[in-house]
Amino acid sequence: MKLHYRIVGEEGFPLVILHGLFGFSDNWQTHAKKLSSYFKVVLIDLRNHGHSPWSDHFSYSLMVEDVAVLLSSLQIHKCILLGHSMGGKVAMHFAQKYPEKLEKLIVVDIGIKSYPMHHQHILEGIHSIDTDLLSNRKEAEEILEKYIESDGIRQFLLKNLYWKDKGQLAWRMNIKVLEAQMEEILSAVPEKVVKTPTLFIRGEISNYILDEDLEAIQDVFPDSDITTIENAGHWVHAEEPEIFINEVLNFTLR
Repeated sequence: MKLHYRIVGEEGFPLVILHGLFGFSDNWQTHAKKLSSYFKVVLIDLRNHGHSPWSDHFSYSLMVEDVAVLLSSLQIHKCILLGHSMGGKVAMHFAQKYPEKLEKLIVVDIGIKSYPMHHQHILEGIHSIDTDLLSNRKEAEEILEKYIESDGIRQFLLKNLYWKDKGQLAWRMNIKVLEAQMEEILSAVPEKVVKTPTLFIRGEISNYILDEDLEAIQDVFPDSDITTIENAGHWVHAEEPEIFINEVLNFTLR
């Protein structure tokens, strides 16, 4: 599959960023601009997200191959790979299959374990929106307020709404397939050791990487550091952007 991508900064070592579930490359534009002073930043839309094609076939192995094909087409033979949440799991799977293509790896607020289903309220909110009846995004936001308490998460989801035709809003993300493949999305990373230097960044008030998960993470990623950003949740990069950027630069530039 030919993925949509955008490049920010034409010079420097490649830094490739993979968004999380329900996200797309636009979520990382601000960070990319800051990082482009040091790197050639490549923002990717994973399959069934953003501007990339939709497919009924969806798995980590397929997403890894999508990324590998894109990097090859861009003549990127080695890079630093950064992934958030689901994108972090894609990045870990990529490191297990193609360690020779990575200089360093950054995994943002996701562990190697499987996770229980926890997106029900988000999916209920999305399903409650009939895009055929919407005349503007505000109407969609008012519907989501009934299901999703966090304004940040609502705004994150609403970025996926776009004008498909005049007067017709649509979702950029393939909700049907993503929901059907939720078990795969939440599945554990294989226990194959990765020797790539790796940084795990977690949010202090997020429950995605718990203290009891750290030993298992370091068994699979023995050359890894794990840092915690205070007062940040799962969207650590959006909640504490300056601290996040500093952590990324401290790791990548040393």
